[in-house]
Amino acid sequence: MNEYDTNRIYDTVKNIGYLKTNDHLSADCYLLNTCHIRDKSKEKVFDEIGRVRKNYKNKKKPIVIVAGCVAQAESREMIKREPFIDIVIGPQSYHKINKIIHNFDSKKKHELTEFETEDKFNYLDKIKNNDSKVSSFLTIQEGCDKFCSFCVVPYTRGPEYSRPFKRIIDEAENLVKNGTREIILLGQNVNAYLFKDKEKNFNLSHLILELDKIKELNRIRYTTSHPRDMTEDLIECYSNCKKLMPFIHLPIQSGSNKILKLMNRNHKVEKYLEIYKLIKQKNHNVEFSSDFIVGYPGETDCDFNDTIKLVKKIKFINSYSFIYSPRPGTPASKLKEINKEIAKERLLNLQSVLEDHQIKKNESLIGSTIEVLVENKLKSQNKYFGRNIFLNSVIFDGEEKFIGKLVNVKIEKINRNTLFGRIDESKDMRAA
Repeated sequence: MNEYDTNRIYDTVKNIGYLKTNDHLSADCYLLNTCHIRDKSKEKVFDEIGRVRKNYKNKKKPIVIVAGCVAQAESREMIKREPFIDIVIGPQSYHKINKIIHNFDSKKKHELTEFETEDKFNYLDKIKNNDSKVSSFLTIQEGCDKFCSFCVVPYTRGPEYSRPFKRIIDEAENLVKNGTREIILLGQNVNAYLFKDKEKNFNLSHLILELDKIKELNRIRYTTSHPRDMTEDLIECYSNCKKLMPFIHLPIQSGSNKILKLMNRNHKVEKYLEIYKLIKQKNHNVEFSSDFIVGYPGETDCDFNDTIKLVKKIKFINSYSFIYSPRPGTPASKLKEINKEIAKERLLNLQSVLEDHQIKKNESLIGSTIEVLVENKLKSQNKYFGRNIFLNSVIFDGEEKFIGKLVNVKIEKINRNTLFGRIDESKDMRAA
């Protein structure tokens, strides 16, 4: 979502004469878009600003802006801790960025952290999304009403807000005109999307089925979803929508019902498994990935072993796993943390099991021919990059004409994260 937001900021500031530059030392304005999910992310912000300050020691100081969720959550601390920062602007105030830059006063510190999500999108919807990537992100929903005990999102992005249905479709059609062939629908709770238009309600399944009608669009994905919002109509899309990729990122966080309750996830492992089985019944090719928090306050060896059992049962092909990181202001931040060394040992154990499943899945593809959407040529070598239906990275020998097309690649070797192969000329390519 930060990548999407950053692109929209670029589209916005063009209207007041600013253009993106790769020459950091000549920038008039330096903007850092941030994430607040983990404490390490916050510290990276200060490290980055420190480097900027050092680089501009003997040069004219640029306008320094910190945007995003760290700015939203810790705006006063940031300005107090790092005087080099001029402006902090939260993710729901981007519609004010041109005005604040245009009227910038170097003698003042500026802070914009109001929750004005609807105003922001009303403003941004008037500015064309100029993203021309083969695979493009498209935010359809922001904010969260779930209030998981560990999560800072409700405090940094605000309550759930769903963008108007038609505006999303219009933006998608514009992206496809620009050359996009895959759209990834985004939201903090993307499957909680619900837009009410007069007497009709539109949800995520309506969006997917409408996008499916766009002829030049080849693929549809969405992230991140919540188990509580996996509705029957959305699950049905896995059997009746060919452009919806058979891969779903559905975070569970823990395989222990006790820990899920402490996390305030409001669902049980049994419900997650029920969703898994229903989707598999609709399309047996669907693969899953998840997020896992290890070492959550109160987690015992028994709780952790329940997570391992779940992982072995579902065999996630790709997942993100982290040691619990307390976020300021969340209920879980007040709980007693478990021993860090125990948490580290558990994380290594979990990642070993996850990696084993991932490698076995990749190894099963050696010798097979898979469909790949080609995204770009690698800068460092004469090879091309794309992704298969399961979001695996695929690198292969190719030509410029393949970019933006679906090609068939025969897989010859793999590593944990990447598949390597060559164009299978015995198979027909499908033009984008």
